[in-house]
Amino acid sequence: MPTIVEKIIAAHSPVKAVKPGDIVELGIDVRVARDFGGANVVKNLEDNGLGVADPARTFFTFDCNPTGSDQKYAGNQQACRVFARNHGIKVYDVDSGIGTHLAVDNGLVGPGDTIVSTDSHANILGALGTFGQGMGDQDIAHAWAYGKVWFEVPATVKVELAGLPKPGTTAKDVGLALLGHFGANGLLGLAAEVYGEYADKLGLDGRLTIASLGTEMGAIIFFFPSNQTILDYCRSRTGREFAPAVADPDAAYQRTERINITGLEPLVSRPGHPEDVVTVASVAGRKIDSAFIGSCTNGRMDDLRAAAEMLKGRKVAPGVVLKIVPSTDTIWQEAMRTGIIETFKQAGALVGNAGCAGCAAGQIGQNGPGEVTVSTGNRNFTGKQGKGDVYLASPETAAASAVAGAIVNPGAMPVRPALFKPKPLAKASHEHRTPPAAPLVVEGRIWLIPRDNIDTDMIFHNRHLTITDVREMGQFAFDNLPGWEHFSKNAQPGDILVTGRNFGAGSSRQQAVDCFRSLKTGLLIARSFGAIYFRNAVNAGFPVMVADLLESGLEDGDHLRVNLATGEIEIQETGVKVQGRPFPPVQLEVYRKGGLLG
Repeated sequence: MPTIVEKIIAAHSPVKAVKPGDIVELGIDVRVARDFGGANVVKNLEDNGLGVADPARTFFTFDCNPTGSDQKYAGNQQACRVFARNHGIKVYDVDSGIGTHLAVDNGLVGPGDTIVSTDSHANILGALGTFGQGMGDQDIAHAWAYGKVWFEVPATVKVELAGLPKPGTTAKDVGLALLGHFGANGLLGLAAEVYGEYADKLGLDGRLTIASLGTEMGAIIFFFPSNQTILDYCRSRTGREFAPAVADPDAAYQRTERINITGLEPLVSRPGHPEDVVTVASVAGRKIDSAFIGSCTNGRMDDLRAAAEMLKGRKVAPGVVLKIVPSTDTIWQEAMRTGIIETFKQAGALVGNAGCAGCAAGQIGQNGPGEVTVSTGNRNFTGKQGKGDVYLASPETAAASAVAGAIVNPGAMPVRPALFKPKPLAKASHEHRTPPAAPLVVEGRIWLIPRDNIDTDMIFHNRHLTITDVREMGQFAFDNLPGWEHFSKNAQPGDILVTGRNFGAGSSRQQAVDCFRSLKTGLLIARSFGAIYFRNAVNAGFPVMVADLLESGLEDGDHLRVNLATGEIEIQETGVKVQGRPFPPVQLEVYRKGGLLG
């Protein structure tokens, strides 16, 4: 006899009954694309001449990068907005929050409905008794165009939670316990239905937390049978009545797993593997640099209230950064009205706009190399939330650890926080080093760029400013200067750039000089330079000269011979000589020693 998932799939397909392994055409009630993947959905539709079957059931949600701080995300978002205008599609724009949570709180779906999204955690909707699935761009495009997709019916595992955890143990801890039990693939390709006294009493926010972790176990979906509280909530949001699907008493489960959570205590996942679950007590004392509270797993009001309770009257430990991102703007506003945001700010936390945050690398929440973070996210794969170490935990554990300065059980916070111990700086060597002789006469092929006011964003765009290794900078030189985007691929060591007035106008970024050092450019000659740019070049030991060569008959690809000390410039093809400004004594001294700090 059928399980919950089998009943929902059958109700949305042309057949009356289904069994595991059947492949059916699944009708989709709600179809969503995010800013991540949304532009590809649009491209797939337009490239194949497809329309939108039902715009009223079709939505964009911009949650991966709600600040639009990345040029590619900003471009994708705008492409989606234009498509939405042309097809009458609603956009939950950058001020809204996480798409799956918007579907919950805005009544887009309810028990027994189906929804697909470009979000791999769309199965979080199992918390409502909704069949939600994350899918790729082509699947979503097909659902938008035809309102259905093919789907293989999964087998179902019955999960029975026996007993009750210790007081202070949260839904996140129970979810981590399930993750530790099943591992990364223990439910691969399977649906799960969750039963037991604990599950029956669990509120919406707790159900969402556990359901969101199903993806990390390989599950198709985690279903919680709807209780009256969930039904009342969905009715209030949708204006509809629901008769939720329930499994038959003799439903054919693949197997039943009984998991005893009696006395369960707070847990964490160790870095790199969500399924590597241990007790908080076993790693207590591990010094941390930062903590993050948010994501689709723990950005709800219950989560924020719990974190605020830990932070009330306390301060984040010195040197530790606490970042908090509510899951939706509605939750953000409620947290502000109830004083929770004030509590966060008084504790020293950074509160961001609603969205996915660090999980999507599009907002606050990322960490750097060597940084140790306690996060309420659902994934801590290497590189997922940055290049540091990420421990997954509950909001209570994350907040308590931020105050303690180290991983700590929320019920055992120390009186004083753990402090960073400064490491003495290595003593600088004052041994005399003779720099390699910098040539005073430079010869090379020229690149003629007859333009004035070439600014630093044209030279080295701000999207690359996180690069600190000079060796990596050359590839981006002029990649935002129309007509010279391929400069870096064709430049050769020793080449000389010749350009017009005010070269290097704009920002103070050193990379706009260092990208040419990376390419081993021999010399840069301009009619004039931006003041900061000229100083940056001189201090880097990179040769720049003021001279007017644009009226000298010079052609692109000619060769110059330049004496930096005298300022004499000779065009070798014609023998024409032009007088440039000699390097002044300070510039010459810095250049000869290889830079200001050489």
